[in-house]
Amino acid sequence: MQTIYYDLRDTKGQQKEIEDKISAAAKILREGGLVGIPTETVYGLGADGSNPAAVRRIFEVKGRPQDNPLILHVTGAQWLPRYCVDIPPVAYTLARKFWPGPLTMILKRQPGVPDETTAGLDTVGIRCPNHPVTLAIIREAGMAIAAPSANTSGRPSCTTAQDVMEDVGGRVDMVVDGGPCTVGVESTVLDLTCEPPRLLRPGGLPVEDIERLIGHVDVDRAVVASLGPEERPGAPGMKYRHYAPKAPVTVVTGAPMNSAREIERRAGPGAGVICFDEYAHLFPQQLVHSLGPSNDKQLQAQRVFEALRSFDATGVTEIFAQCPDNRGLGLAVSNRLKKAAGFHVIDADSQRIILGITGGTGAGKTSALDALRSLGGTVIDCDAVYHAVLSGSEDFKNAINEKFPGVFSQEGQLNRRKLGQEVFAKRDRLDQLNAIVFRFLIPELERLVAAQEGLCALDAVNLFESGLDRLCDRTIAVTAPTELRVKRIMGRDRISEQYARLRINAQKQDEYYRGKCDCELNNATESPEEFRKDALLFFERLVESIREEKRHG
Repeated sequence: MQTIYYDLRDTKGQQKEIEDKISAAAKILREGGLVGIPTETVYGLGADGSNPAAVRRIFEVKGRPQDNPLILHVTGAQWLPRYCVDIPPVAYTLARKFWPGPLTMILKRQPGVPDETTAGLDTVGIRCPNHPVTLAIIREAGMAIAAPSANTSGRPSCTTAQDVMEDVGGRVDMVVDGGPCTVGVESTVLDLTCEPPRLLRPGGLPVEDIERLIGHVDVDRAVVASLGPEERPGAPGMKYRHYAPKAPVTVVTGAPMNSAREIERRAGPGAGVICFDEYAHLFPQQLVHSLGPSNDKQLQAQRVFEALRSFDATGVTEIFAQCPDNRGLGLAVSNRLKKAAGFHVIDADSQRIILGITGGTGAGKTSALDALRSLGGTVIDCDAVYHAVLSGSEDFKNAINEKFPGVFSQEGQLNRRKLGQEVFAKRDRLDQLNAIVFRFLIPELERLVAAQEGLCALDAVNLFESGLDRLCDRTIAVTAPTELRVKRIMGRDRISEQYARLRINAQKQDEYYRGKCDCELNNATESPEEFRKDALLFFERLVESIREEKRHG
């Protein structure tokens, strides 16, 4: 078969020519053909979702197992009643917020949706892709397009039209080139037929964003482990080994520096390595494909399939991959890498647990950290590390003095009160100070964290601004009522009420920390001893849940 290739990347081209190509693609779909289509997530292999014969061709071309359901692509929520029944109001809430975009909703299907599309389930996956070309094709065709990823089954998904031609060219009728995919991993799949909703597949929409809109979402076991041979998948990508290159993959989880060192220890000269930019220099004898910086999960999502596919044209015999944590888009990237590895995962952190403790001054972090020490944990006090690094670095002192002249005495001692009065009153000056501090402090903190074993807490007011949250298994906001904080600071630091309030007002409010952190530990008690007891129970439960998670995933 001769595959027609249409390049629609040139948005400055003749509008009539573009419309003609879109019409040609729609005509092929109406006649039962297959078209490779671009979306923001990955390229799809599209067919008329209501035509059983056309859908069967998708399975044949991909070599896809018959019990792996497909997703219908539509142009908006107005299409839902056409293909779904018993639609809950939350579906429309989600569609208004996240469509077009990388969210697939699992709903009860209309009887007219063929079993071939749903793999015989009484539910159907449906989403509205965020790509103008494919939306135009759907409108012109007048039908929902069933479109799994356009790779052959088991291989890494396609994020360019060239990938599609490589995998299925000559076996499909047309491939439409709409440029590289901007998200890079498939859509998030959310089952709305249960309460609470259940995450079946992490993807381009972080589950945290969904939970901020509709509340708690359960996570299906298939997200972190493979389904058994008798278990039936409720959504694409749940059961079978997916995204796999030719060479076997081993995923290494843990803090970035730890996972990089573990790969360095294990990878021989003939291995391929997928790693974050900061650690590529550790592998001069290996073929390396970078995922991007360790803190840029959006770029990691865009590159993960390209990285997996890149080794197939080489002679590598095994691949080791660094893995991001499970927050935000990291959950989707981690899921794809682990599925590519058949869930062959090495935890570089072992039983090490790093907790990030943050919150405003006077909230009670000291008491919380005392409770954590009673559990045998160690504490890295970022403020203490800051002063230790400052005292030993003339470059650090000079950088501060250049921006804030006069804050050091002739003997080289920092006048903290003078510096504080300047930066606490002006947000831009505080940002300037933080930029200097982060530059000198982060490398030392990364070294200290990497050397930890067992339970450790990172005490950092600027946990998120500095990017240190990426080193943590969980982040905890310690919060407290403002008036209690003022009272505590005045007594602790022997300062005036005016200066205490100035310090509090210069910091982020509790809502900021609540929105950023994984957990909240609220301190509304007048008694430090009572709060330590509450914190001890909180940390016991949290640490046990993290250990349980590490044991099973």
